[in-house]
Amino acid sequence: MRNKGFIVATLFVMLIAVLGTGCKKEKLLTVGGQLRYSTDTLTFDTVFTAQGSFTTQVKLYNPQNQKVNISAIRLEKGGQSQFHLNVNGISGNNVTDIELAANDSMYIFATVNVDPTNINTPFVVEDKVIATMNGKDYELPLLAYGQNAYYLTDSLIETSQTWLTDKPYVIIHSAQVKENTTLTIPAGCRIYMHADSRLYVDGTLVVNGTKKDSVIFQGDRLDRKYFGNEGYPGEWGGLYFSPKSRKSVLNYAILRNCGSTTGLGLAAAIWATPDSVNDNDFQLRMYSTIIENSIGYGIVGFGSTIYAQNCLVHNCGAQGLATFEGGQYYFDNCNFVTYGNKKLSHIDNPSVALINYRDIDDYNYVAGPLDAQLRNCVIWGSLENECFINKKGNSAVDVKLINCAIKSKEAIPSYVTNTNSIINTDPSFKDANGGDFRLNENSPLRDKGISISGLDRDLDDKPRTGVPDIGCYEY
Repeated sequence: MRNKGFIVATLFVMLIAVLGTGCKKEKLLTVGGQLRYSTDTLTFDTVFTAQGSFTTQVKLYNPQNQKVNISAIRLEKGGQSQFHLNVNGISGNNVTDIELAANDSMYIFATVNVDPTNINTPFVVEDKVIATMNGKDYELPLLAYGQNAYYLTDSLIETSQTWLTDKPYVIIHSAQVKENTTLTIPAGCRIYMHADSRLYVDGTLVVNGTKKDSVIFQGDRLDRKYFGNEGYPGEWGGLYFSPKSRKSVLNYAILRNCGSTTGLGLAAAIWATPDSVNDNDFQLRMYSTIIENSIGYGIVGFGSTIYAQNCLVHNCGAQGLATFEGGQYYFDNCNFVTYGNKKLSHIDNPSVALINYRDIDDYNYVAGPLDAQLRNCVIWGSLENECFINKKGNSAVDVKLINCAIKSKEAIPSYVTNTNSIINTDPSFKDANGGDFRLNENSPLRDKGISISGLDRDLDDKPRTGVPDIGCYEY
C-alpha cells in the first residue's frame, strides 16, 4: 500500500508539472529586438500605366525566441502612395497591432498601380514599407518602373498607318486590321498583348524588324517574378490572317509565349485561313522570324498560302507547322523543333504535319489540293516520328522534301518527292534543351543544303558561303 501511495503521489506531481508548463504563456518581447525582411528591396518589373496592377510579396521575420507585437506596418506615403498593402490577409496601407510568434514569419503583399504621366521613357515609382516594433522602424524600399503606352482596346484599324517607336503598344481585347488597310510596324516598336488578345488581319500586316532590332510580340504581364522569372506558353493569342488578308510580311519578328485559345478559339501563334484573294502572291511571307513557346500550333494553315525562309519555330504544344485542307506552303532553311519541357508536353504531336484534309468526324472530311515544298529544313524533336504526311480524297497532292534533316521512324510516303534528305541522324545542336539550335562543328547538317537564289544570309544575319548548311543557322 505504501508503494502504491508513493506512485500515485509521484504521478500527481508530474501531472501538476505538465499542466503548469502547458499553461505557461509565451512571453512578449517589449524592449529591443529586431525584425528582418526576406529581401532588402522589393522590386517590380515594368508596369504599364492605366493597365491593371502587379502584385509581389515579401516575408517579415521575427528571429527572437519570444513573440513580438508590431505596432504598425504602413506605407511611408500613406494614402498618396501608388502601392497598396495586404498584411497577413488584412488589406490596408496602415495595419496595426499584429502579433508575430517567436521564430515565425508573415507575408506582406504589395500591389502597384502606376498613374499615367507625360513621360515616354520608363520612370521610377518609389515608396517604403515601414514596420514598427518597440519604438523602432524597419524599412523596406519599394521600387517599380512605370511605362506609358499606346493602348488599343477592342480596336479596328481602319486607315493605313505606321506605328511609332517612342512608346510601346498594348493591345487589349484584340485589334483588327481592316480589309484594304495596311498596318506597318517598324523596327524598334514594342507590342504587348493582353491575355485575351490577338491581332486579326483582314488587310495587310508589314513588320519591318531587323536583326539588331527585332519586333517582339509578347504578353503584357512583365512581372516575371510572379511567373518565377520565366515565360509561359499561352500568355496571349497570336496573329490571325483571314481569307481577305493579302501580301502580309514578317521581317525579323519574334512571337513569344503565345497560342492561347482566346477569341476565335484555335490555339496558334500564326493562324492563316483559306486564301480567297487569288492575286498569285502569298498571303503571308516570313523572313528570319522566330516563334517560341506556343501552347498550340506554331504555324497552322487552312488552304492558305505561306512562304518562309530562315525561320525558327520551336517549343510548340501542337505542330510547329501544320497544313489542313490543302494550300501552298514553301519553306526554305527553316527549323521546326520541339523537345517538350515541364510547361509543354511533347507526346503525340509531331513537329510537322503536312496533310491536305481536315477531319470533320470519323467518316467525313474536307480536302483540297496541297502544294508543299521544304528545302534545307530541319524537322526534329524528342519523338520517334516528327514528320507526318498524309492525304485523302482525289485532290492533287505535291509534297517535296529537298535536302532536309528529318526524324522519322516511319517511311516517307512514296508519293512524296524526297531528295537528298538526312533521315534520323542527330543534327548536333549546340544546346537543344536551352533553345540554341545553332550547329556544332561536327554537325552532319554542315554543307549539306542546296543553294537557293536570294537566300545568302542566315537567321543570325551571317553570310551563307559555299555550300549552305541545312537549317536556319549557318555554322
